[in-house]
Amino acid sequence: MGKLVVSLDGVVIKEVQITKDKTTLGRRPYNDIVIDNLAVSGEHAVLQMVGADVFIEDLNSTNGTYINGKAIKKQLLADNDTVEIGKYKIKFLLNDGGDYEKTMILKPGSGAAPSLGLGSSFGTLGNGTVIGPASIKVLTGAAAGREVALTKVVTTLGKPGVQVASITKRPTGYVFAHVEGTSRPSVNGIPLTGESIALRTGDLIELAGTQMQFIQG
Repeated sequence: MGKLVVSLDGVVIKEVQITKDKTTLGRRPYNDIVIDNLAVSGEHAVLQMVGADVFIEDLNSTNGTYINGKAIKKQLLADNDTVEIGKYKIKFLLNDGGDYEKTMILKPGSGAAPSLGLGSSFGTLGNGTVIGPASIKVLTGAAAGREVALTKVVTTLGKPGVQVASITKRPTGYVFAHVEGTSRPSVNGIPLTGESIALRTGDLIELAGTQMQFIQG
């Protein structure tokens, strides 16, 4: 789903394709990405692939993990993000040119409602199957009554660090999956137990304290 380009002082040292669910990074030789430098902890960070998304998590390293100059604990990587570990810079690149939606932040009870678009475009997948338009209607919270059109391959929504889920457009329809958070989102009042569940029009989703309805067609 992406690759990492590791550089030091502007010189590219290695390129690593992200192919596993978990890719470890650190100074110890058993890591998937080994950076032999004292500024790097033995087990410094781990990259987790969840569907089309890649998260990086700092493993309580001594010197920390930074993204675009900001210290992080766990964060979703975006195309062209630069991870900084010591003097090393690791650029994350999405090499398939996929069309991904940024996370829709839900803030129940806050005054600022997220700006959500409404569209009715059709998406054609690689096998020629045409999936009809779908959207999510927010039922509770500051954004109640608004809709977001699911025009991208992957739409992530929720509150980063609390609870995040994704809706993926597949040849067979739309699939809802848990991405981040200790508690799992629910569909029609039933907590998600597996990795993902197929959505049907009218399904009620509860995520990060906000209720939404999936509408297709």
